[in-house]
Amino acid sequence: MSQSRIARLDSRAVIAVTGPDARSFLNGLLSQEIETLAPGELRFSGLLTPQGRLLHDLFVADAQDGLLLDVAAEHRDAILTRLTMYKLRAKVELAASELAAFAAWPAAGGHADPRLPALGSRLYAQDQATTATEDDYDAHRLALGVPGPADWGTDKTYPIEANFDLLGGIDFKKGCFVGQETTSRMKRRGTIKNRMLPIAFEGPPPAFGAEVLAGELRAGEVLSGRDGRAMALLRLDRIESAALTVDGRAVSVDWPEWVPAATPAS
Repeated sequence: MSQSRIARLDSRAVIAVTGPDARSFLNGLLSQEIETLAPGELRFSGLLTPQGRLLHDLFVADAQDGLLLDVAAEHRDAILTRLTMYKLRAKVELAASELAAFAAWPAAGGHADPRLPALGSRLYAQDQATTATEDDYDAHRLALGVPGPADWGTDKTYPIEANFDLLGGIDFKKGCFVGQETTSRMKRRGTIKNRMLPIAFEGPPPAFGAEVLAGELRAGEVLSGRDGRAMALLRLDRIESAALTVDGRAVSVDWPEWVPAATPAS
């Protein structure tokens, strides 16, 4: 096994959730089951709008004195405010934590990343020796075809379009959560029309939002990327056989192994 690369994720921040109602409180809000979170386990989840659009992604980690939420650093204050709004009489305390988030790939202790084994593990500590940068980690994530917060933004995307159903971010068997009605309805339809998938091309990435064309038909839009590769939100019914272009440049879908050829919500 190759030596793990470890990177500090400065784009992430940590929230501590404590109190006797911590699990039930989060379980009623998030798209993933929290009540059954086991010691040392990490779960990927989403905080949705009542209309079912994705507000924020979160990782929920079991901790000795409660739970840790691994969130986008730029949105930590907004997430704290929204969670506090839902708190009402729940016996729960929410506070920004001094812990930092780190990623290790292949996995090296900490909490196994629940999305894909190849993503390694996440560690939460005030300090940790590093051997890589966050940019290295983002390149690794993109190589696996896994979208990130830069791809779904805030209140723009349905979690199934961002592959949360394929990456362990939604428990369709749990009780109610915010946005559940729309999310469940998309699952019951059986066929997903749009998915975030990686595209490959020569040279620098197209601009964010650039139109993907299948012939003369719109087939989606480019999201975040780097030289040679980017994520795109694509219409699945228009990418199977047509030649795809962006700004006149040929692109191709690099279909990840973990995405089924037919992609019903699961």
